[in-house]
This record gives sequence, C-alpha cells and structure tokens, in this order.
Amino acid sequence: MKWRRLQAVMLKELRQMRRDRITLAMIVAIPVMQLILFGYAINTNLRGLAAGVADQAGTAGSRALVMDIVATGVVEVVAQADTPQALMTQLRRGQINVGIVVPADFERRRSDGRELVQILVDGSDNAVQGAAAQLAQLPVDAPVSAGPRAPPRIGVVGFYNPERRSAVNIVPGLIGVILTMTMVLFTGVAIVRERERGNMELLIATPVSRSELMVGKVLPYVGIGLVQTSVVLALGVWLFQVPINGSLLHVYLASVLLIAANLTLGLLISTRARSQFQAMQMTFFLFLPSILLSGFMFPFAGMPVLAQWIAELLPLTHFLRLIRGVMLRGADLAELWPDVLALLAFTVVMMTLAIARFRKRLD
Repeated sequence: MKWRRLQAVMLKELRQMRRDRITLAMIVAIPVMQLILFGYAINTNLRGLAAGVADQAGTAGSRALVMDIVATGVVEVVAQADTPQALMTQLRRGQINVGIVVPADFERRRSDGRELVQILVDGSDNAVQGAAAQLAQLPVDAPVSAGPRAPPRIGVVGFYNPERRSAVNIVPGLIGVILTMTMVLFTGVAIVRERERGNMELLIATPVSRSELMVGKVLPYVGIGLVQTSVVLALGVWLFQVPINGSLLHVYLASVLLIAANLTLGLLISTRARSQFQAMQMTFFLFLPSILLSGFMFPFAGMPVLAQWIAELLPLTHFLRLIRGVMLRGADLAELWPDVLALLAFTVVMMTLAIARFRKRLD
C-alpha cells in the first residue's frame, strides 16, 4: 500500500464531501440536534397535565382540596364540567388528560373517612397514567373514627388501558412510525431516481404536467401504506390483543391522512435532493425529531413549550392523537377535527411546494 496513492484517495473523498453541502451540514447538525433534543426537549417527569374539574359539592372544603391537587403541579385545570359524564366526553375527545370529580356528598364523605375525590385518567398514554397516580399519594387528613384501614382519600381510575400494558400504547403509534419512515423514504427518492436512471428525459418529452406527475407519483404508495397499516393492525390484535374500540373505517381514514402528508413531504425532499443518498439523509434528518417529539417515545406533556410548538408541525404528532383516540378511546374523527385539519393543511402545503419546486428539465 503506497501512502501517496492512499493520500490522493483521501483528499479526493474530502473534497467531494466538501462539495456535498447536505452531507457536510449533517455531520454537525445530527449530533447537535440529538444533544438538544435529549438534553432539553425530552423530559419523563410530567407536569401540567390538562385537567377538567367537576366539583359537584361546591363547598369551601372541596375547592381547597382541588387547589391542593393543582398545587402539586402535576395537573393544570383547563376545563370545567357539571358531571363526570361530561369529563368522560372530554377525555374521549382528547381535550383533557385528567378529570377531577368531587361528589356532591363531599362533606359527609370527609366526616366518614371515605374517598373524597376520584381522578379519571386517560390511560391511552401510560406516562400520563403513571404521573396521575402520584396524586393518590397526596396527604389528606382523615378523621380518627375512620380507623387504620380507611380507604384512600383520593382514588385514581385509569380508562382505556387500566392494565397499563405497553403494547396497547405502542402498537397504534407504530403504525404512524412505520408509515412515516417508509412513505417519506419511498417518495423522497422518486424524482431523484428518475434523474439517475435517465428516465427524466422521457418524462420531459411527454405532455404530462407537473401536477399530474407529482400526483401520479403519490397515488400508488397510498395502497402500499394501507397494506402496511393492515399488517400492523392484524398482528397487534392477534399477538398483543390491542383493542380497536372505535370505527375501523376511521382508523384507515386517519392512516390515509398520514400517508398523504408523508408522501407529499417525501416529494418535496425529492425536488431538493440531487441523489438518492442525499434523499435518504434528509429523510433521516426529519425522521429523528418525529420519533422523539411526537409523543411516541417520550410524553408530549413533559416537553418545554418550544419543543411542543415544533412538534405541532410534524404529521406524526397529529396522527398519534388521532389513532390513539380512535383505537383506544373510541372517538370519532369528527371529535378530533383539529388534528384532521392539521394533517390536511400539511398535505396541501407540502404538495403545493413540491409542485412549485419541480421543473421538467435536467438542470
């Protein structure tokens, strides 16, 4: 092995890397992004969970106990309700994570040493259920007559996943993760592949418009995405007994929304990348924050406000709310309309940008 020839190859590789600005940027950007995300955005200690209160007693004592619960910092009251049924509706729609129910006979319960407050928890997110369980440990004075075996003064009830099985929480999210990874990658290399294989010359000579080419690139992958969704659903139900409490049609409609959003994002990447390798690099660069910030791996409520704002721009964040709402809480897409509109808006914007950036020419 000759050092001069080896040195020449090394210099050639370094100069080629210097000309590849995307690769050069990712050498620094990926470790910096991971450090910032894990250091600042990832937080497993949940605080400020959205809570609704149904204080049917309306006494000074009941209000004081609710204030004590809020003072723990675990929950933040964002809604009021008249009945526990109204709180359950808000839980199903994903408007709150925790419901605080104070019964009408609060004062009698306090004198008898019985349970004072019931905490209703959205168990579709195990992290939320675990954080809310801390409220049961809140010290509340019990009368001496209650005896040493008095029931807990604050009861916590988890809905939608009372056993806190991880598979129930993870499998619906895996649909979104798999669709994000594959759909963006498939279309991310679509236009680039046409250039590398020499097919772009043929497309330039045809009367196919930019819009027709882009939409035609997207539609075949919609069926592929639905097949992947069906595989995950079937295995999740068969192997892990994951329930589908809502409409199966709504599960597929939510999946179509995510598929469309990811495909249009991939098309936009393909108009920017100059090679399939660059397209895969850019896909990975977008996939990493989607996994970390969407709420799939780490609780969304534990992130700082800035990280939550960034997460709202990611399709996976909205899909997780939709799929868990439909599959686990039995909600309809109409009840989850903000996230439906967010995915539709994302798709329209990405497709518009992709069409605007694409040119039927080789340069």
